[in-house]
Amino acid sequence: MTTPEVPAAPRAAASERRLGPGLVTGAADDDPSGIATYSQAGAGFGYHMLWTVVLTLPLMAAIQLVSARLGYVTGHGLAANIRRVFPRPLLWAVVALLLLANTFNIAADVAAMGEALALLIGGPAQLYAVLFGLACLGLEVFLSYATYVRYLKWLTLALLSYVAVVFTVRVPWGTVLHDLLLPHLGIGHETLFIVVAVFGTTISPYLFFWQAAEEMEDRHAGAARRASARTAPATASTPTAADPPPDAGPPPFGPEARRELRRIRWDTWVGMAFSNLVAFFIILSTAATLHASGLTEISTAAEAAEALRPLGGPLTFLLFALGIVGTGLLAVPVLAGSAAYAVAETLDWREGLDYRLGEAPKFYGLIALATVGGVAINFTGVDAIRALLWSAVLNGVVAVPIMVVMMRLACDATVMGSYVLRRPLRWLGWLATAVMALAVVAMLATL
Repeated sequence: MTTPEVPAAPRAAASERRLGPGLVTGAADDDPSGIATYSQAGAGFGYHMLWTVVLTLPLMAAIQLVSARLGYVTGHGLAANIRRVFPRPLLWAVVALLLLANTFNIAADVAAMGEALALLIGGPAQLYAVLFGLACLGLEVFLSYATYVRYLKWLTLALLSYVAVVFTVRVPWGTVLHDLLLPHLGIGHETLFIVVAVFGTTISPYLFFWQAAEEMEDRHAGAARRASARTAPATASTPTAADPPPDAGPPPFGPEARRELRRIRWDTWVGMAFSNLVAFFIILSTAATLHASGLTEISTAAEAAEALRPLGGPLTFLLFALGIVGTGLLAVPVLAGSAAYAVAETLDWREGLDYRLGEAPKFYGLIALATVGGVAINFTGVDAIRALLWSAVLNGVVAVPIMVVMMRLACDATVMGSYVLRRPLRWLGWLATAVMALAVVAMLATL
């Protein structure tokens, strides 16, 4: 007797449901500020910087898996877990640096989105930046968590524009393969600065906080759905996430927990592979056009798009500019949300995107503060783009102690119960931490 074949559509729908926090987190990593960093790497160093995003894939996936497991297993976000185990001064220092870096990131992202739209249709870039900021804020505040995640998952398709760009320009694939496998780089400060910036914009602290929080949300939302089904199986109302207990603790080890951890692993690897693939294509396309033509200095993602117009043609320019807008709409809510989760957990406030505005006003106030603060920076005369490059480097520096803290938490049986990290994830997580630390130390040594 043969097993009936599962239709393609249900299989695709089941795979789509398995993708969530990991895919959104990975895609949000390729925000306009990240695009600017990758564009500068490609313009300044050609194909010789492609190795960085190949190396970061397993390291990024490993550390994001650690943060995701922490959120799901403990039922708490990353800041809440740090607060339970480590001294308060350490927590406040980490959260303050995260809030500062995220706000400047938001400023640079909405500025790049406004500039990209102005290049496409004309008009005032600053006005567009304000409208984009308000649109991101409204969607995050007024949409339910389930609807919001669906919206974010569809927005990840905007990143495919950077894959398409490569097929609109001439790429010497033999040279690409040679420089990827045998990169020729000096060890000067400029090289190490860009390497740390690429590492920092790829393995960023805000991604740790966001994915841990979203896995926590998924766990509580699942528990709420099951409780609703037990008490009122006939009702069709959509349950909201219940307040987590003071110490949710690891879930009972069983088929459901194992299934969720498999989902998290699949979701995270797909999301991080997608993120690094897009970063690879951004470096590749700018190396094949900007670097090849002698243009080696890029300040913003919009500047990279404009520079591509005469070199790659109008289609290349259009795809690159549209990608900036789409990725910005995806990344700005993630940046604001991760900062809000971190501060709310630090102050023990109610937090979560499944709550309505009136149920968690302080949490949504933090989202508004980060978003509006980022938009406002563009009107102060501060060079947000220059601050952005430094914030990418700052992310790389700050990521090291946070990664150490995360690894210690994930290896602690009092925190994770029977879900402590096993080999090889433990080794890969510590390797990611060591590589990031080594890059930062090398950069500082060449100052």
